[in-house]
Amino acid sequence: MAKKTTEEEIRQQNVAEAVSKTEVFFKENGKFIYGCVLAVLIIALAILAYNRFILQPKKVQAQDQMVRAEQWFEAGEYELALNGDGNDLGFEDIISQFGAKGGESVYMYAGLSKLHLGEYEDAIKYLKKYNGEDPILLGRAQCCIGDAYVGLEDYSTAISWFEKAAKTTDNVYAAAYLLKAGIAYEEIGNADKALACYKEIKDKWANAPEAAEIDKYITRIETAE
Repeated sequence: MAKKTTEEEIRQQNVAEAVSKTEVFFKENGKFIYGCVLAVLIIALAILAYNRFILQPKKVQAQDQMVRAEQWFEAGEYELALNGDGNDLGFEDIISQFGAKGGESVYMYAGLSKLHLGEYEDAIKYLKKYNGEDPILLGRAQCCIGDAYVGLEDYSTAISWFEKAAKTTDNVYAAAYLLKAGIAYEEIGNADKALACYKEIKDKWANAPEAAEIDKYITRIETAE
């Protein structure tokens, strides 16, 4: 009479078969597997080396170069801030050599410098690259893009950026952006939209400086209707 196989014996047989299959698999594919592991290890080490010996030093260099350019900007020396003086780099050279390794603010500074110099298309190009996480600074960049489009007399596009800036910021700074949007709406003859902007300032941002004289904008439109 044949001996009855127990559940434990069946389990052990299954384990033995699984181990045997695994051994066969590794014998047949061992070189490929080890090659993949080695490749991943090499890539990981390369990334670490790049970050430590290339990226971090470039960040430090970029931040060091930013100091002098920022000083020129604060002094209103926008040409120097952009182009440097032959010894220290300006924002454009910093961007060319380091990108945003010294921080996203380099695009903001470059864009604002171009805006002050009346170089509106270049200002837009740089400001659109700014992607900081602070909503106040991002809103300011978006508003300045609107200012550049006003400089190009493209009021419709300017309005879209002013309104975007107001939504991004969503605090008392939004009042300034809505006021700009309202004035731009008046430029294109859309008094209703302009009035809506002015009333939003009055109703939502009563504590903003722009709210102090907003009634004169509202009255001007309502009496003209």
